Amino acid sequence: MTPRDFSEIKRRLDPSKRLPDEICGCYVSDEGEILASFRKPVAMLPQEELERYMAIFRRVLTGNQGQQLLPVGFSATQPEPAFDLFTRLRRTRLRDNDTLNELFGSVMEALQEEKASRPQSMDADKHAESTLILALGDAFDVYRRRRDGETDRDSSDAMYTYFLCCVCPVRPRRQELAYQGGDFSMAPESMEVAMPVQGFLYPAREQGGADIYTAMYYTKNAAQVDEAFVTHVFGTATVPMPGGEQQEALCTMLRETLAEECSMEVMQAVHERVSDMIREQKEDRQADPLTLSCTEVTQMLSDCGVSQEKTEAFSDEFDEVFGQAAEVPAVNLVSPGQFKIATPSVSIRVDPAHKDLISTRTIDGQRCIVILADGAVEVNGVNIALGE
Repeated sequence: MTPRDFSEIKRRLDPSKRLPDEICGCYVSDEGEILASFRKPVAMLPQEELERYMAIFRRVLTGNQGQQLLPVGFSATQPEPAFDLFTRLRRTRLRDNDTLNELFGSVMEALQEEKASRPQSMDADKHAESTLILALGDAFDVYRRRRDGETDRDSSDAMYTYFLCCVCPVRPRRQELAYQGGDFSMAPESMEVAMPVQGFLYPAREQGGADIYTAMYYTKNAAQVDEAFVTHVFGTATVPMPGGEQQEALCTMLRETLAEECSMEVMQAVHERVSDMIREQKEDRQADPLTLSCTEVTQMLSDCGVSQEKTEAFSDEFDEVFGQAAEVPAVNLVSPGQFKIATPSVSIRVDPAHKDLISTRTIDGQRCIVILADGAVEVNGVNIALGE
């Protein structure tokens, strides 16, 4: 999905527009008991309450693709029960209670399986957490685009029908001293709905239309995918390796295959080149997020001075870990907004625009990381003087 695709859906979730008809919810205890279920007409909601709901739904459309947002693919040749359920939910726009309850049931099963996998402790009751499952269905016209890239509001030949699902922890809010009834006293404890830890959009968008064989899964923790959720909600649909695992795998791959050629200069050059590519891609809001193939990364390493022997070793390892013809999100190879250097005892973060101030040298027989003191130097906020 392109940035424009996400933006169009988020605009539908603008509280001031009140576009989706209703919000559906299921409140579940830590033991898996349904405490409440509801349908709330959007037109009847107080503004502040609606703003909170819409902020929750927008959150599952937020993040980097390949990290917080992962495409989940269904088989086009062997449809499974989850695909059939999603198709019915989309067709009815969540208006059929039996179908909606099937979705809530699959999420509840995932929550209970995840709970069973948690380490048991004596104070487990203190960490018990209820959950609010939210969903909404919506549809809008897909307009054609003119040659200049602008939307032609007078030309629509299709509808994009979708639904969103969010899984939100509900936690007790700590009691606080508050002014009420003309005096200060402890305010009663209340339950607070947190932002979603996971959720999904179905179907994903492709070239303005619907890709019915793909859902877009959201996870708050980019380093981990909830396998129980994926299994119970999506069935055997394929989910890419979590962004955190991809980052770790790529770092290990570079370190082990490049060995002594994995230098500061090579990493600086790779960071600069990939960061530039990501920025250029982002400028085109109709373009999909940048992904890199094994061939592209290998060629980049070669251009940065890595020997053929090492690039071939990297290529073999890439294919073994990710599969032949696989592509990885560029953001899992490079974080454009940061350049981090770490030793076992020191960590340095450098503005990527000034990473050329960092170099490596051997001084008096010791390997050193050298930082050019360009301008004022502060220690704990205090300007210091550097000796000659």
